[in-house]
Amino acid sequence: MPTDSPTARRLLDEFQREFPLVPRPYASVAAWLGITEEEVLAALDTLQQAGIVARVGAVLEPNRAGVSTLAAMAVPPPRLVQVAALVSAYAEVNHNYEREHAINLWFVVTAPTRARIEQVLGEIEHASGCAVLDLPLVQPYKLDLGFALQWN
Repeated sequence: MPTDSPTARRLLDEFQREFPLVPRPYASVAAWLGITEEEVLAALDTLQQAGIVARVGAVLEPNRAGVSTLAAMAVPPPRLVQVAALVSAYAEVNHNYEREHAINLWFVVTAPTRARIEQVLGEIEHASGCAVLDLPLVQPYKLDLGFALQWN
């Protein structure tokens, strides 16, 4: 299925929120869209391979299931890929990204306890040789990141 097909557009537009919480969510999505479960999975795979969809998963309110923190590092540019891979190797890290700034590698760590977060950050700092800034949530701000997609 092409990434700009009407079905791909509907998949992206209609399931940014209210994704079905059932044993077979993709079958439920497929029934809604009038296609097969395999077609839904193939479409999502195509969208991920094209870089249009980064991930499919729940977004939990911070610190409702375990604890989390935003972390950042100033990594020498020649080592950025290597250090990002080190960071991503931790199951507690759900994503990381580069920013154009002296503090150029940012990531979120989620763990069952604050002690585990501190352990992960310490291990990353030790293994990378780069200081890790721990920026725990002080004031929550809710941004709705879902939006209607419009393609020409």
